[in-house]
Amino acid sequence: MKLVFAGTPEVAVPALDALIASDRHEVAAVVTRPDAPAGRGRRLVASPVAERAEEAGIEVLKPARPRDEDFLARLREIGPDCCPVVAYGALLPKTTLDVPARGWVNLHFSLLPAWRGAAPVQHAIMAGDEVTGASTFLIEEGLDSGPVYGVLTEEVRPTDTSGDLLTRLAFAGAGLLVATMDGIEDGTLHAVPQPAEGVTLAPKITVEDAQVQWSAPALRVDRVVRGCTPAPGAWTLFRGERLKLIQAAAVLDRADLAPGELSAAKNNVYVGTGSHAVELLWVQPQGKKPMRAADWARGVRIVHGELLGI
Repeated sequence: MKLVFAGTPEVAVPALDALIASDRHEVAAVVTRPDAPAGRGRRLVASPVAERAEEAGIEVLKPARPRDEDFLARLREIGPDCCPVVAYGALLPKTTLDVPARGWVNLHFSLLPAWRGAAPVQHAIMAGDEVTGASTFLIEEGLDSGPVYGVLTEEVRPTDTSGDLLTRLAFAGAGLLVATMDGIEDGTLHAVPQPAEGVTLAPKITVEDAQVQWSAPALRVDRVVRGCTPAPGAWTLFRGERLKLIQAAAVLDRADLAPGELSAAKNNVYVGTGSHAVELLWVQPQGKKPMRAADWARGVRIVHGELLGI
């Protein structure tokens, strides 16, 4: 089939690579978000998908909005049979959805109808899910509500961050997306409506959502830190400044600290929660590089009974 691939971040690149490598399909063009300012100089930088497409000599389309007439005209001119999508980052209106004969097919990183929305992997970890996965589905105007072509499952490991899990799903999902394109072309794969039961939503995780609440149980704190790593980054306050929490672990045999109370030994830093303690392993003070929590604690000279979150 002739394909136009839509995607933006690094997590979409494995799927693009897999489609380019397929001997059954032609990636005629790529649709991605416009260049965005990045770095200290805030210079405009192309998306990872745009960079990969340019390396492969594939035409790149960067509409400000996917409803723009110039973009729609070019899309109709290319005439794709199907448009596979991975983390494109913009809603597709009906005028755009109607262009390819076989529609737009999204690779979504959850077992639909669970975790519809922008941050399914983060929410799965924060909710304590033991199994998640990826789904391919036909995009319609609702939020991730279209009929499903295929799924795969993936274990959520006890130490997984959202970055770890998303990387595994990106590579496994790339194969699922290619298989879905093959099945659509063959006529052997048909989309099945999602069940009405089991719908959960996964909106974007905000910086406010990523603030650790020390009154929560230790396992909840651990999940928030892992779910918000690498972005937007779990954090707390220490002496009025933000302290980013990069890695932590629940310590289920210690419950002698009040919520937020710090206890520093030579090589360990513990914080109290609403249940058991949490050990801080890696942190990043405001304006500094990541460091081991024990090194940070020695540098700031924690006072007995001092609290995080204030």
